[in-house]
Amino acid sequence: MIETVIIVLHLLVAIGLVGLVLMQQGKGAETGASFGSGASGTVFGSQGSGTFLSRLTAILATIFFLTSLGLAYYASHKASAVQEAGLPDPVLIEQTAPQPAISEDVPVIEEQAVPAPADDVPPPAE
Repeated sequence: MIETVIIVLHLLVAIGLVGLVLMQQGKGAETGASFGSGASGTVFGSQGSGTFLSRLTAILATIFFLTSLGLAYYASHKASAVQEAGLPDPVLIEQTAPQPAISEDVPVIEEQAVPAPADDVPPPAE
């Protein structure tokens, strides 16, 4: 149950993190704002959305890191529980192909020897 919650949170944070990174502007885009292009009247203040988005990105990256550690923790405990129970490792189990069943109704055909060609027979005429 808790593992499912962590996986869902991990995926949502990953999607949010990708979206935030794509929304942020590059460093070269800030040069126009320094020449007074009206950035003081924006919603995020005079510095623009750069600090807000970078802080939110850092928070989501930290949550992503913590959920990754949580998933690794649960995976290691699952692996140790499998080993303690004496169950074989699922990765190491070899898959064997099922053998075809031989029905009692089907007759078994024995191999017959094919006679070798005689040396004194002439080749066929064309």
